[in-house]
Amino acid sequence: MPPAREHIHQFYLLRMAAAMVAQLIVGTVIAYMTPFLDKEPYHTSILSGHGWVQELLNGHPDRIKNELGMRKNVFCALVQELQACGLRDSKYIQLDEQVAIFLYTCVTGLSSRHVAERFQHSHMTIQKYVHHEIHSRSSLMT
Repeated sequence: MPPAREHIHQFYLLRMAAAMVAQLIVGTVIAYMTPFLDKEPYHTSILSGHGWVQELLNGHPDRIKNELGMRKNVFCALVQELQACGLRDSKYIQLDEQVAIFLYTCVTGLSSRHVAERFQHSHMTIQKYVHHEIHSRSSLMT
């Protein structure tokens, strides 16, 4: 093979190797990034946490007692008392649901991940409101 053709052939092989390395890098980046960019929703139940609390409030009187550890009138009085003490709905979760998250966690002893499934929120949100309720109750007692 003449030197010019050999040089062209080597350049072609080098270019092909560079293209394969680039494809490998791009494929690796796509495989790594896809789970971050193409997320599948986790909490997809039709019944939201707020909907479940409303179902408890409007359903059979024994259900709210079994799930939250208190009767409807006591639950409603507790929510009203907490409102009178300055606690409010958050941007995404109403106060009655916040209280229900705390009570349900206390009554069942379930992990935040299980409570998150019941209320259709992330476990970090559940932990935030359980800690918030504990802190607000302890500050109300002093």
